[in-house]
Amino acid sequence: MNDKVLEVKNLTKKFGSPAGEFTAVDNISFSLKEGEVLGLLGPNGAGKTTTIQMLLGVMEQTNGNIEYFGKPFKKFREEILKDVNFSSTYISLPWHFTVKEILDIFALLYEVPDRKKRINKLLQEFELGNMVKKQFFMLSAGEKTRLLLVKSFLNYPKILLLDEPTASLDPEIAVKIREFLKKEKEEYNVSMLFTSHNMAEVEEICDRVIILQAGKIIAEDTPEELTKQISDCEIELKIIEDYKKAVTFLDEKEIPYEKNKYNFKLKMDEKNIADFLALLSKEAIAYEEISINKPDLEDFFLDVIGGKEKYD
Repeated sequence: MNDKVLEVKNLTKKFGSPAGEFTAVDNISFSLKEGEVLGLLGPNGAGKTTTIQMLLGVMEQTNGNIEYFGKPFKKFREEILKDVNFSSTYISLPWHFTVKEILDIFALLYEVPDRKKRINKLLQEFELGNMVKKQFFMLSAGEKTRLLLVKSFLNYPKILLLDEPTASLDPEIAVKIREFLKKEKEEYNVSMLFTSHNMAEVEEICDRVIILQAGKIIAEDTPEELTKQISDCEIELKIIEDYKKAVTFLDEKEIPYEKNKYNFKLKMDEKNIADFLALLSKEAIAYEEISINKPDLEDFFLDVIGGKEKYD
């Protein structure tokens, strides 16, 4: 997994006139390796969709360069796009065409060999085999999402750009989609650029993550390494008999906490937890239940973007 199949250098997109210019993507550089799943995360308006649109050539960059397979995208666009595909929850397909008609058209455009066999295989994988005669507008949101994914795999792509690929899907189907994506990566070494608001999903499927905010890259590493940058764990304690003693102890030690009846919630550096629990024991404060929740990618993400209100 050493070869770069996509390389982006100093990519910039500006809108408006010089007097009222808005920079949606601000001088970002990154690469995607063969067989890698790269997460592209950020709050709404961070520049994710604009970046993907430039990578697809549907929007021209203001500055910067895009290379696929070591070739400049502008010069070899038609050749490159034969090996690239895209799926997004936020796009539509011909409204009155049937599932079969849509897939036949795209398979012809991509010159897919033995297209009938390929279409049938993917329809079964994505559990749409009984939908072939349905028109696009008749499909549920989840069925539309799955059809877009079928479309994106038709041409045996080497690179997939996936924008919220499991949005609108039932949890059971979303699990199957993730398993399919992992299988395609392992069997065919497919590279994927992957956006999602589901941080648990990103941790599960992505090898590396880039976080955008206001058009700039503000963090880049593996999900595991990014999570390690947050040291605070969340401790939840249920204290009934020694409730009053616990309140007095925490107040005297000036340890911040939240409480709801007998439930206490504290944040603490992981390395201090053992000492804290030893102190409770020394003070003869017994707890009925305890849970220790280590930080995850969502905690890191919310921390670097400045809180949940910035995400919404």
